[in-house]
Amino acid sequence: MMPRLQALLWDVDGTLADTEQNGHRLAFNAAFAEAQLAWHWNNSTYSDLLAVTGGIERMRAWAKQQHLKSNQNKSKNQSDPLAESELEELLIRLQASKQKHYRRILKEQLFPLRPGVERLLLEARAAGLCQVLVTSSGRNSVEALLQHHPQLNNCWQHWICAEDVQTKKPHPEAYVLALKKLGLPASAAMAIEDSAQGLAAARGAGLKVLITAKAKPGLEGAAAIVDDLDAGAINLAKLQQFVD
Repeated sequence: MMPRLQALLWDVDGTLADTEQNGHRLAFNAAFAEAQLAWHWNNSTYSDLLAVTGGIERMRAWAKQQHLKSNQNKSKNQSDPLAESELEELLIRLQASKQKHYRRILKEQLFPLRPGVERLLLEARAAGLCQVLVTSSGRNSVEALLQHHPQLNNCWQHWICAEDVQTKKPHPEAYVLALKKLGLPASAAMAIEDSAQGLAAARGAGLKVLITAKAKPGLEGAAAIVDDLDAGAINLAKLQQFVD
């Protein structure tokens, strides 16, 4: 007999709160400006870059697209692409700067939880379900967001963050690790995500997935797609139906 729903596995950015465009994007741009790079990500560019998970990975993809060139000790007409080692060193510095600016932005601006998130988290906690954060963001970024929502402190059994895995979403490693820590089969849990990358990661671990975002290409295979948890009237009873 299949086990009943025993755990919810939550993505963070775009799922718990809308932190991407007005949080992470602005922090990246602040880091670029601080480093005196002629990079700037507008909303459209950043939306496209969200296809790449992870901050360093996203910047690396952008650098390759733009054929990033070093201006130090090179003439305008004879600049060469940064050596691979130089690029990686730059990306590490930019990521540290970006994280600093992201924490600053979260101190200056409250990012509310998306509709229905707090309700479902507290309902699941009251019902005794295990809940795990599963994200490609760093632990510091998650802490910076959740410090403004102390009512959720007792909801989490584990956090699986970027530092905990070798390969980020869409690879299933983070979800496989979450299930291992819980000691549960995939059939006893459900993932809540907002992106095609998260969907692929969760499905790769054998999980059913609820998508809380507007329908778009790449979300085929989700158990359900709702604009948000309130709009879809999502509660534990409905989630149980998805996994039965």
